[in-house]
Amino acid sequence: MAKNSEEVHVTEDNLYEIARRRGFFYIGNEIYGGLTGFYDYGNIGTMLKRNIENLWRRHFLNLGENFSEIEPSNVMPEKAFVASGHIKNFVDPSVKCKKCGAWHRADQLIEKSLGIKAEGKSQEELTKLIKEHKIRCDKCRGELGEVRVLNMMFQIKMGSEGDTVAYLRPETAQGVYVNFIRQFNVMRSRLPMGLGIVGKAFRNEISPRQLLIRQREFTQAELQVFFDPSKVDECDNWDEVKDYGLMIMEKDGKTKKRKCSELAKSEGLPKFYLYNLAKSQEFFIGVLKFTEEKFRLRRLSEEEKAFYNKIHFDAEVFLDSLGEYKEVGGIHYRTDHDLLGHQEVSKKSHSISHEGRNFVPHVIELTVGIDRTFYAAMDLFYKPATEERDWEWFAFPPEMAPYAFAVFPLMGKDGLPELADKVYRMMKKGYGTVYDGSGSIGRRYARADEIGIPFAITIDYDSLKDNAVTIRKRDDTKQTRVKISDLEKEAERLCSGESR
Repeated sequence: MAKNSEEVHVTEDNLYEIARRRGFFYIGNEIYGGLTGFYDYGNIGTMLKRNIENLWRRHFLNLGENFSEIEPSNVMPEKAFVASGHIKNFVDPSVKCKKCGAWHRADQLIEKSLGIKAEGKSQEELTKLIKEHKIRCDKCRGELGEVRVLNMMFQIKMGSEGDTVAYLRPETAQGVYVNFIRQFNVMRSRLPMGLGIVGKAFRNEISPRQLLIRQREFTQAELQVFFDPSKVDECDNWDEVKDYGLMIMEKDGKTKKRKCSELAKSEGLPKFYLYNLAKSQEFFIGVLKFTEEKFRLRRLSEEEKAFYNKIHFDAEVFLDSLGEYKEVGGIHYRTDHDLLGHQEVSKKSHSISHEGRNFVPHVIELTVGIDRTFYAAMDLFYKPATEERDWEWFAFPPEMAPYAFAVFPLMGKDGLPELADKVYRMMKKGYGTVYDGSGSIGRRYARADEIGIPFAITIDYDSLKDNAVTIRKRDDTKQTRVKISDLEKEAERLCSGESR
């Protein structure tokens, strides 16, 4: 998607300045100079992040009757990652500067320097490209060495002698797979079965960058859907999505809306996979309200996708602050690769008996990077200062915003704070609500806008007489007078997106 300079209103530095100042997020352990690749969420960011996570739960865990969330440990034994292939295959192509000693992701350095896709290329191919094009260290311009691969997992040693080797999980998915048999029995042996996780994953990234986009500790929301592989082209809810338009990146790089039924016929994609693909797009566009124009589904080539994925689409969003599309999620048909791996290493059968057949289930994985989605929301909903409103602000949807309502007494005297407190306590029972009685009313509107609060409730002197308040809408600054007795009903209407 082409962007000209006049259309781009926000930069990476701009977003980070707002994030730090308003308590969205900032570098971890800041008082000690920070720790690269780790970020802390402040009070506003924590609420925004939790709201995104809860919207994920509400959407994805309701896709099937037999879907639930579990919470496995962040630490897993070495054997689990032998089974999954992470010990052998979870590596990054890395190159070291001969002058300053800095390590770089070789494929990313090449992509940045040459503007070509380098993911999936061999060590030898990457080394050849670096030497042929005389690519240098982007820190000191020093000469680069040979490309090598480094495992990205964090190893930990446990016990008094440190003789038990374990790892911080590099993805949440393996926590589901090692729990599959237990949960299948607990959940009454039914398929499809969905197990979701919202939790931390850890990767020793060679060169963390772009704030929350590439970190060493991050939050994933993943749903693993286990199903009978003989029924992959069957879908009970096919009518829901058959005419739904998917934003597909075509071979020419352009995005085209294509119906699920068309993709089933022309691309041979199975109906059950397409249903989950549609529901993943629906989360970003229908639930989070990301715009279609900046969203796409990109199918990975055989060279790009993991070898165990039969079908792999990435959900990508164009971010003005970075000037490019970034992956925020993925829809992976992982087949029975993971369960067979754990069966082989653990020596515990993962074959089940279902509807008169014995088989190892297949898996479709629906994954959302919560931190990346958080950053994308800040980018997509950012609004620059104008002559009419001389402060930057965020147009987060009400269900996503850190607070839905702010309550302001016009003055800090004459009984206004007491009535405002009464309204505040009433509103906070059902909605995220903040009270602000400090500064001019204009400054308070600005503070609310800057963290994305969609509605501000002002208690003025007329409120003492007519028992009504003024509701200001963030997006258009229009104001409406509402009786306090009708406030909860009005709040429900506003948060549902109904127009007056």
